[in-house]
Parts: sequence; structure tokens; C-alpha cells
Amino acid sequence: MEAPGFLHDAVGELDRRSEGGVIRKYRGRALVITTGACAVHCRYCFRQHFPYGESLATRDRWNPTLAAIATDTSLVEVILSGGDPLSLTDDKLARLAQGLNAIPHLRRLRIHTRQPVVLPQRVDSALLDWLDHCRLQKWMVLHINHANEIDDALIKACTRLRGAGVHLLNQSVLLRGVNDSVAALLALSERLSDAGVLPYYLHIMDRVQGAAHFEVGEARAGQLMRALSARTAGYLVPRLVRETAGAPAKTGVSW
Repeated sequence: MEAPGFLHDAVGELDRRSEGGVIRKYRGRALVITTGACAVHCRYCFRQHFPYGESLATRDRWNPTLAAIATDTSLVEVILSGGDPLSLTDDKLARLAQGLNAIPHLRRLRIHTRQPVVLPQRVDSALLDWLDHCRLQKWMVLHINHANEIDDALIKACTRLRGAGVHLLNQSVLLRGVNDSVAALLALSERLSDAGVLPYYLHIMDRVQGAAHFEVGEARAGQLMRALSARTAGYLVPRLVRETAGAPAKTGVSW
């Protein structure tokens, strides 16, 4: 049964696509849909209805991808997303990074991934090698919703990533029955600190069709944020945000 107000394209990406898997939503940044494969099929994923088959930057379509990025000199950052970009082989990722390295106006490469969380062994010498040789400033945004996802293996993987010059951030989604308590959010921030990962965003869940039962309202989210900020250092309090289709940036939620 469909829930009113919950959409298949909850963040308005479909009309922002261009050839080669490139999505432009925000000024100065381009997102590349590298693959539809992911290590975890999250029931609240805002791309659970995304048409990956017609939107990927596959090996034989890298030339259009790189050309689109090279011709837009306003771009300074490329975001690798999916699916999960680390589902691809390091050979393929290294080739893509090599092409991005050659575009002079780019300054940053950002990778959104859950792979190190569910498979810390994915952070191996081949991955670290191409990251280390990438001239762009490197940012990796992990997606961790609960402290129980962070074990010693992940902490070691994060240490190796930082050694390759990768800045580590985390984004979470506020989910009913999963992390919608002060204790859960505080424990998550503390474990992220143990791993050397900075809490970045706490998302009000995107209203994607099929996920209504996970939604936490803004009023409750604000209560949680006020309580969290009273119990830990400011740098361990993520920004509470919502993504609104067509907006020029993430929308901060007041609390």
C-alpha cells in the first residue's frame, strides 16, 4: 500500500541526469552514478526506485562522463555514488580517477560508500594505492546509522584510509526504532570519534515510497538534537538536514 506524500523520486534526481551517469544538483559539484550494486539494500534508500540501467557511468561510457565534467569549468568537486562505488574493481576506479586527475579545474573527489562498514577488508592495498596517487583532495563519506556497526576492523580500515590522505565523514539517517534515541545518537558519535570519523549529517529520512514506517518527525528530531548537544562536544554533533527536491543545497532543520 502506497503512503501519501512518499514518492518514487523523493529527491528529484531523475530530471537532473545527463549522459554518462552525471547528476547535477548543486553548484560546483557533479555526482556520478558509478554502479547500481551496493553491499546493503537499505529499505529506506532514496534510490530504491532509481533506473540504474539507463543512468550508469560504465567503462564504455566514461568518455561522455569525463567530457561532461571537463567542459563545465564551474565544477570543483566530483562525487562518486551509486549503488556503492567501492563495489567496482580498483582497476576500474583507478582508471576513472586518472581521468578526473587530468581535469584541471577539479579540486576534490568525494566517495560515498558503505563498503568499509560491511566489509572492512575492502580497504586493501589496491584501493589505498590509487587513492594515494590521486592528486585531488579526497573525502570519503561513510553511511553509519548505529554504533553497533563500528567494530575494531572498521576502525583499522579508517586508520588506513586516513594514512592515504582521505578525510573521513559520516552521514546517518534518523530512523524510527533504530537510532531515534539520545543514547543511540550519543553512542554513535562517540564510536565515530574512536574511528577518526567526523559526524557530518543526520538526515531527516527522504520520503521515498516504501519507507514511511521509518519516518521520525522534525519536532522529535529537534528534541533529540538538543539533548545530544547538551551531552557531547559540538564537533560530535552532526548537522540535522533534509534534502528538498530542487533546493540549491541541503536544508538545515532548526532545533
